[in-house]
Amino acid sequence: MKKRGRGVACGWYGIARTAAMDRAAVWVELDDGGTVKIATGVTEIGEGILTGLCQIAAHEMGVRPDDIVLGDNDTARVPEAAHAGATRMTYMIGNAVAVGCREAMMKFKKAMAEYWGVDPISIHAKNRLVWVENSPTKKMSMSQATHILKKEKGIVIVASGLFTSAHTPLDPDNGTATPWQSYVFGAQIAEVEVDLDTGEVQVLGVWAAHDVGKVVNPQQVEGQIEGGIVMGLGHALMEEYKQHHGQVTTPGFAKYILPTSLDIPNIHSALITEPDPKTPLGVKGIGEPCITPTAPAIINAIYDAVGVRITSLPATPEKVLAGILQLKQKNKNQKIKENLEVIT
Repeated sequence: MKKRGRGVACGWYGIARTAAMDRAAVWVELDDGGTVKIATGVTEIGEGILTGLCQIAAHEMGVRPDDIVLGDNDTARVPEAAHAGATRMTYMIGNAVAVGCREAMMKFKKAMAEYWGVDPISIHAKNRLVWVENSPTKKMSMSQATHILKKEKGIVIVASGLFTSAHTPLDPDNGTATPWQSYVFGAQIAEVEVDLDTGEVQVLGVWAAHDVGKVVNPQQVEGQIEGGIVMGLGHALMEEYKQHHGQVTTPGFAKYILPTSLDIPNIHSALITEPDPKTPLGVKGIGEPCITPTAPAIINAIYDAVGVRITSLPATPEKVLAGILQLKQKNKNQKIKENLEVIT
């Protein structure tokens, strides 16, 4: 026999490094052919930051993502962007890229305004084109505009961008500080099915709603949420690190169990896209926050299904079955007690 239950859990998370000032810097150059060179010490570890930065730079510079060239990330030659972690990549480096590109565009518009004899505010750039508002003749490609500025005017558009999270360190006396500038919030609902005979738990679905700020790439955000939920599922039900007398007894994947494609439930994501008012770009992050509510939601769903409260992870079939049997025995003893009270 199987029973179903649903559980909900919420979480919040501070973005970027804490206890020390977090910052990221970039160089931006409007290059020949209307391409844009971004130089920063970013490290891609599979989360798609390079794609996101290209999209941000393209949007800010009025070109297309394939016009963006991300330079060598050796910090001996490019500005420091710090490590990949702490849900900081898009938040820190993305904002730095936006700041640098906006400075570059300000210089570009000023130079083109002098060339055309107009106000810089009237100049717009989008989709590889630059033009003067309400002018049918003052319009050209970014490639042509760059050529004019370089070859005819001797102007090379170069800019830099720096973004800091404005942390303050912990006070050693009272512990006060502003460890993070921005926070993200999220909630998840999990639906599970529990086998009363074996204690096995199957997660049928997870509904996740997360505050992610301004979204750069919706598919990447949803992909990170899905990946975080799968990690959280493993944390909740399978992954158990064991030791005996100081020796690891789960040294490989034969005993340290990870979720497979057969364990992944239906995942439904809702993105709350309220821009962060404390940052130039309005972005936040989702890398680590999306894993926070998953395990609690699953554990609450187990309780809703069978009335067993698991207090240590993972909730293995053995633990769940032991809880079910203990609850049955408790209910049986309670019934016997009630019958005896009736008799007496």
